[in-house]
Amino acid sequence: MAAVRVSSRSGLPSLLIYLGIGVAIGQDGIGNVVFDNAELTQVIGYAALVVILAEGGLGTKWKEIRPALPAAIMLSLVGVAISVGVTAAGAHYLVGLEWRQALLIGAVVSSTDAAAVFSVLRKVPLPSRITGVLEAESGFNDAPVVILVVAFSTVGPVDDWYVLLGKIALELAIGAAIGLAVGFLGAYGLRHVALPASGLYPIAVMAIAIVAYAAGAMAHGSGFLAVYLAAMVLGNAKLPHWPATRGFADGLGWIAQIGMFVLLGLLVTPHELVRDFWPAVVIGLVLTMVARPLEVFVSLLPFRLPWQEQVLMSWAGLRGAVPIILATIPMVSGIEGSDRVFNIVFVLVVVYTLVQGPTLPWLARKLDLGRGMETASDLGIESAPLEKLRGHLLSFAVPPASRMHGVEVSELRLPPGASVTLVVRDAKSFVPAPSTVLRRGDELLVVATDPVRDAAEARLRAVARGGKLAGWLGTGNGSASH
Repeated sequence: MAAVRVSSRSGLPSLLIYLGIGVAIGQDGIGNVVFDNAELTQVIGYAALVVILAEGGLGTKWKEIRPALPAAIMLSLVGVAISVGVTAAGAHYLVGLEWRQALLIGAVVSSTDAAAVFSVLRKVPLPSRITGVLEAESGFNDAPVVILVVAFSTVGPVDDWYVLLGKIALELAIGAAIGLAVGFLGAYGLRHVALPASGLYPIAVMAIAIVAYAAGAMAHGSGFLAVYLAAMVLGNAKLPHWPATRGFADGLGWIAQIGMFVLLGLLVTPHELVRDFWPAVVIGLVLTMVARPLEVFVSLLPFRLPWQEQVLMSWAGLRGAVPIILATIPMVSGIEGSDRVFNIVFVLVVVYTLVQGPTLPWLARKLDLGRGMETASDLGIESAPLEKLRGHLLSFAVPPASRMHGVEVSELRLPPGASVTLVVRDAKSFVPAPSTVLRRGDELLVVATDPVRDAAEARLRAVARGGKLAGWLGTGNGSASH
């Protein structure tokens, strides 16, 4: 896991490190492993992407993403169209690629990578409006991009533009409907059915998300949009044993990323990248300095966002493993020049991820964004249903930055039907009195009846953010989120 620590400390998406490992052990590397099965890479890449989108959806807070949905949808539809057109024009006129190859590259690199965006943005303190738009865009724009890449990879003439628009609209509508339906049904079931072991809840949540992808794909809709929306619904449903579920999903996401990136590194042949290095740099410049800013400014024009936020969003359109996976589609279809398309996309992603990822925090500071965004830590509340008693056992630890430190138990002002039953401090447990003062690191057990469970959890989160006067000073009840 040394690569995980290096990527976390350097600010680089893990993409670069794991791709490097794959290249190092592959052809021309120290392992000299010859691997050229693009079809297997595509299948495994799709499976990994489903897990990564599910993990990203589970960690997306509805209260942050809800105001950002219109802007994210515009970026995922209008923005993708602008990006494909401008990038393809640059690839055709500046690099000399044929139009089909140019359109393929334009479509492939127009997808912002969910794994790269999630891993970088969640370490940069930014206004929730910015992170909400970028995270939602990375979850939404895979769907239209996949449809375009498949259309451009079809042998024979490409469908007319209005036919493509109709297909995109239909597949997105089917995927969204199925994803929301599976998410709400799954959340309802998990909240009302007590599984025999707590370890089954994380598995059940991931299984529901994967079912959403399968159902969406079988219905000829967007499976990627379905899995992201289903996971987002589950992630905001206050399910039992939620911290354990988040930890499981996070670990599974890392495994998916590692396997996917190493496999992509194996697939590339390093000595073939030399001739495509400068074409990739030129196309990347068009994408980064022209296409991405233009798609952001045009798509977000109706929302009148400050220019600083638009500049940051232009620079934060991170590309990762998703474009490289999508570049295998024309290879599997046997499109002429698809090997060169793959090499150009590979070089472009590596070079510009190396530039954009580490410089994003610096740019946020220069634009004076994120100042004062460090807030009190949210509570990771574990909830276990007490089925026969019609109640819930809530457990959590007071984080170091929590404003719950110094608050007396009586000052929590929990609703009737909820009470703090046990405090664990310095490895010793005791039953607290109303005057017991809570400290950083304390672990609390709260028992709440079924009707007040949500209100009790919301109140605890509000006190953790706003202190004992939460509610009286405008912090509200702190609607729970994960």
